[in-house]
Amino acid sequence: MFTLTRDDGYLLSTDPGRLDLDRVHHWLSTDAYWALGRDRETVGRAFAGSLPFGVYRPGDGRQVAVARAVTDHATFAWLCDVYVDPGERGRGLGTWLAGAVRDHLDELGVRRILLATLDAHGVYAKLGFTPVDPSHFMQLDRRVPTVAPEGDPGATRADDGRVTQTTRKEPEGRPPLTVEA
Repeated sequence: MFTLTRDDGYLLSTDPGRLDLDRVHHWLSTDAYWALGRDRETVGRAFAGSLPFGVYRPGDGRQVAVARAVTDHATFAWLCDVYVDPGERGRGLGTWLAGAVRDHLDELGVRRILLATLDAHGVYAKLGFTPVDPSHFMQLDRRVPTVAPEGDPGATRADDGRVTQTTRKEPEGRPPLTVEA
């Protein structure tokens, strides 16, 4: 188990027994665009099969942020479900959490960490993450189709029902990088 404490008393821990999975489920299923509607059982299974990171408030110890790394603990990790409680945002917890995950994985020998984001590029760029060349990556996506967020001008619905979000403009001659929600 790994723990880290910030100067202001926030505590990060990889202890899965400390996670408030009901709270995590609420955050992800109601407020995280990538996990809207995710059921409680799926959240529990996902965290059970991952390296979890919880952040806890000083004083009362209430969980205020979460992340998980799907990893082999040796060469590769997928950083996902990074979430900071809205009432705790603006304190640098997201950057601190993602940086702590990066550093802990580095200590394990993990040299490649991937992630997907539609709105936090700046947070991850501060930590050394860079855009990925889409010509190298492929996927098989069997998720149930979802509805595009209201008023999102970059979201479109594919013929098969998938929602595609264009995340950036590519140089001339290269198709746009997309992330499917």
